[in-house]
Amino acid sequence: MSVIENFPVQGVGVGLRRSMLDDAQKLSLDDVQFMEVAPENWIGVGGRYGRMFKEYSERFPIICHGLSLSIGSPDPVDVDLVKSIRQFMNEHNVPYYSEHLTYCSEQGHLYDLLPIPFTEEAVHYTAERIRQVQDILGERIAMENASYYCAPGQEMSEIEFIRAVLEEADCDLLLDVNNIYVNSINHGYKPEEFLDQLPGERAKYIHIAGHYDEADDLKVDTHGADVIDPVWGLLARAYQKFGVLPTLLERDFNIPPVDELMIEVDKIKSIQAGAEAAALATTKQAAASLGGSQHV
Repeated sequence: MSVIENFPVQGVGVGLRRSMLDDAQKLSLDDVQFMEVAPENWIGVGGRYGRMFKEYSERFPIICHGLSLSIGSPDPVDVDLVKSIRQFMNEHNVPYYSEHLTYCSEQGHLYDLLPIPFTEEAVHYTAERIRQVQDILGERIAMENASYYCAPGQEMSEIEFIRAVLEEADCDLLLDVNNIYVNSINHGYKPEEFLDQLPGERAKYIHIAGHYDEADDLKVDTHGADVIDPVWGLLARAYQKFGVLPTLLERDFNIPPVDELMIEVDKIKSIQAGAEAAALATTKQAAASLGGSQHV
């Protein structure tokens, strides 16, 4: 069981994409325990797609992972978007919303997730906007540690920036282990050390995905390939550090048939089971040691 007993989803999930709607009908709650969608791709959608999505939302727990909030943008928060997300969540009984710790608009959408400068000013600005969104939605949200390829105007480290924003905004963390790996290669740090410094008490669920190898020292976060061994290793370490959190497999293009996706879903389940068994063994060993010391 996950350490987050009150979190609205548990187990392993997949991102539901339109191209998967027919093929994924074969799935049950035994296969995946939740699904994740970008609300912007489904708000206002009717017809066949709308009916099919409604069927999925009635069969599976759904959580939202947004693309357009642009939390670090110089533009005002898109209040109408946030209100439409709230309405969508109510309509489909969606219990949770997350977004990227990035921005993607400046007087219009830029169609990419760009890095917020790692500065004290940006911490205060971003945290205030997260609080505004949480007030509109009436609930806490999670921000995802994002991949990035440059750090303009950097005054603090990436980990310092993330920790400061989450603390000041008093929001949750969506922990993306592939983004940690990609950034560690591109910016030259040890991914295990970065993971260990994240505020695990704020981590609510995990993303895992594949990426593209542009070069030995340049990885591109694409969600278009299989997960590689070092990223699986980071997932196992995250469970060891923070408990067995609900985990979502992301695949945004080059999406294989659902039966092939289930191979990686089963891999996540196996790592979760191993982490739970190890935690149980540690607990039993500690209890045995305590019991033995009481009889000395």
